[in-house]
Amino acid sequence: MMNFLTRLADRFGFQPKIAKRGFAAAKINRLTNDWATVISSGDAEIKGDLKTLRARTRELERNNDYARRYFKALENNVLGSTGIKLQMKSRDFSGNLDQQANKKIEGAFSDWGGKESCCVDGCTTWVDVQRLALRSMARDGSVLIRFVRGYANPYKLALQIIEADHLDHDLNDKTADGQIRFGVETDKFGKPVAYHVLQRHPGDTHVLGYAANKRERIPASEVLHLFVKDRPGQTQGVPWLTSAITGLRMLEGYREAELVAARVSASKMGFYTETSPDGYVSSEDADGNLVYEAEPGSFERLPMGMDFKAVDFQHPNGAFGDFNKAVLRGVASGLGVSYNTLANDLEGVNYSSIRAGLLDEREEYKTHQNFIIDHLCRPVFFAWLEQALLTDALKLPAEKMDKFNAAEFRGRRWQWVDPLKDVQANITSIESGLKSRRQVVAEMGGDFEDVIDELAEDQTLIESAGIVLGDAPIIEATDEPDDDEQSSGKPTKPAKAGKPAKAGKPATDEAPGNLAVAADAGLNGAQIQAALSVIEQIVSGLMPSAAGVELLVSLGLDDATVAKMMAAIKTFKPKQTATNEQKQNGDE
Repeated sequence: MMNFLTRLADRFGFQPKIAKRGFAAAKINRLTNDWATVISSGDAEIKGDLKTLRARTRELERNNDYARRYFKALENNVLGSTGIKLQMKSRDFSGNLDQQANKKIEGAFSDWGGKESCCVDGCTTWVDVQRLALRSMARDGSVLIRFVRGYANPYKLALQIIEADHLDHDLNDKTADGQIRFGVETDKFGKPVAYHVLQRHPGDTHVLGYAANKRERIPASEVLHLFVKDRPGQTQGVPWLTSAITGLRMLEGYREAELVAARVSASKMGFYTETSPDGYVSSEDADGNLVYEAEPGSFERLPMGMDFKAVDFQHPNGAFGDFNKAVLRGVASGLGVSYNTLANDLEGVNYSSIRAGLLDEREEYKTHQNFIIDHLCRPVFFAWLEQALLTDALKLPAEKMDKFNAAEFRGRRWQWVDPLKDVQANITSIESGLKSRRQVVAEMGGDFEDVIDELAEDQTLIESAGIVLGDAPIIEATDEPDDDEQSSGKPTKPAKAGKPAKAGKPATDEAPGNLAVAADAGLNGAQIQAALSVIEQIVSGLMPSAAGVELLVSLGLDDATVAKMMAAIKTFKPKQTATNEQKQNGDE
């Protein structure tokens, strides 16, 4: 039967389709004909487009609000206000931290990082170097940092920041042991040997005369070439905005058109028609076309034989906001940041959603921090330490270079919207042995040794001032619902009760000498903890009383309770420590 049907199909010209193995994404048909299928190297893809990509990214940086927002968010979150900090960890023969040497090195490196010594231009600090390096990589794809050894400063080292345009992009040639690509000379393994740098920026229009732009060959040992590699064998980097350039540009044009249309739509106009052509005066362009100015509340005259048809633009478009948001979400995905950060839009977010978005975004920032540390901070510190030891600027033995080259660099960390929950989670992790105190401090961007030193100094200062501060009780975090739980109408869990007060210590503020917050004041754990902190700051003189009253009221305490607290603070007498003379008199 099947043979008969097959012969019948062949007779009428029907041929069955034979299924072919393969990937659907590799098929070439009318829907995929314009999809590129050429295999090329990373440098081959970069060569023809790098200059255009840089120019367009710089134009967006100058004129596009969202591009400028991205660069600022990148700097603020990767570097913060103080940049990536140095923490020395050199140890003595017993394995303990060499505090004296560590502080001396940290102080000297901070001194070198000032604008007078750090760079050859005399006006760029170490933090500025980090910012320029990060922004240049994001905007231009790469940047060069040159070591100028023997420079006229106490440490005999300075840095020179060279824009990537100085690399001779058109210099591509073979060498005896390798090749030159984009001005980067490499050996047969692709390791940089030297950089061929133009002494003058190729786009500088303020150069006097027409002297040839000379090229300088700088050994790779004197240069840091910073860029993010996307493919093995890649010699140059591309701007980080590459995939988002088109979307940002098109969105900018759309927003401009909407703004113009909305302005014209808001300029309601009218026209007078005349029965006689005498006295009519109009404006015309070079081609004789009538030209009218669209101004709010204006009325124009029309010539004989002409009638006016109104055009209602109906702008701003009702879908403008949603469309703008949809495009920016795609742009934000290409840039590795959240839409809320890029658009500066917190509308409709709650604690859970913004936290989930920030977790992924902050991992992106940490990746950039690690790159800056490994490719900029560590090499610069090593070169500086070497010069500082050899020139005896540190007054430390140069033969212990390996011991002193024990630097750690810490990037900034971030506070959460509700830090109490994170603090309680860290306390639980420490108590259960899942984390150490050192690890928690490091995650917060601090140094454990510095924290211990500061706590000891605080305690000494408090004791010398004769002030006794009560220990703040550890309050268990309440199971308060998140914003999304409250809006969903789900039942909330009851708050956990705080720990009971110790015997012999009343939990009220009736006694003038007792500044504790009542456990039954109607506050949750976070509010009690915050109130205790405010009271301690008032007692220690770190906060004015008026400001403290406002904070206590804002935390939910009623006026009467706050008044009692302030009265207790005024009559509170700190415990006085006896002086040596008093002790001697007492002994006598």
